[in-house]
This record gives sequence, C-alpha cells and structure tokens, in this order.
Amino acid sequence: MRELDMDVVVLIGRVLFAALFLGAAFGHLTQADAMAPYAESKGVPMAKWGVLGSGVVFGLGGLSVLLGVWADLGFLVLAALLLVIAVVMHQFWKESDEQAKQAEMVNFNKNVALAGAGLMLFALFAHVEDLGLTLTGPLFHL
Repeated sequence: MRELDMDVVVLIGRVLFAALFLGAAFGHLTQADAMAPYAESKGVPMAKWGVLGSGVVFGLGGLSVLLGVWADLGFLVLAALLLVIAVVMHQFWKESDEQAKQAEMVNFNKNVALAGAGLMLFALFAHVEDLGLTLTGPLFHL
C-alpha cells in the first residue's frame, strides 16, 4: 500500500474510534442528571460531577484522537478512563441477577477491550514519528 493510502486508513480508524467517545461525551454532558443516579448506585461519590468529568475526558480524548493532536496522549487517557470505568461501574461479579450480571459483563469486557486497543494505539503513535494526516506529532517517544 502506498504511504498516502496508509495515512487514509489510519485516519478512518481514528475517526471511527473517536466517534464512540465523542458520542459518549455528548451523552454524559447533556444527560448528566439522568446518568447520575446509575453512577451513584455504583458508589461513585458526587456522581453528577463524575458523569460530567468523564464526559469532558471522553470529549478531549476523542478530539485528540480525531484531530491528531497528541493522539498518543488521547489514546492513553481514554484507555486509563475505560479501565477505571470498567472496574468501578461494571462489577459483574457483584450481581446476583443473571440478566444484570450478563449486561455488566458485556460492558466490562467492552471497556477492557477498548482500553487494550487504546494502549496499543498509544504505543504505536508514540513510537512512529510520521503518523501522517495529524496536526501534531506524538507527545511521548517510545
């Protein structure tokens, strides 16, 4: 594949990856009152602020990845937040209802898998100097 073709493929991947987090950011920021009781039921202190804060982090991380502004940092921040959310919000091992357990396990596994992808992309973007079609180079150098 030619270099420009690879740059376009990576850009499409960044757009698809970022779309999930930008959508989540919009939901967290516009539906914080509706989401806060669920976060509170999971033991999150100051739940509404937690929902709003995670929305801001999802938005900033998603924009970083989408625009290619220190995308390595964006991937790392999203991966870290996803791992925290998986452990705090989706504790399937505590559920006694089988349907609730299954739903929490799906969300836990989704967040862990996305965090794994984010960590791999962090490493790739921090390792490769010329990412093509980004606004900045990497912040980290591995």
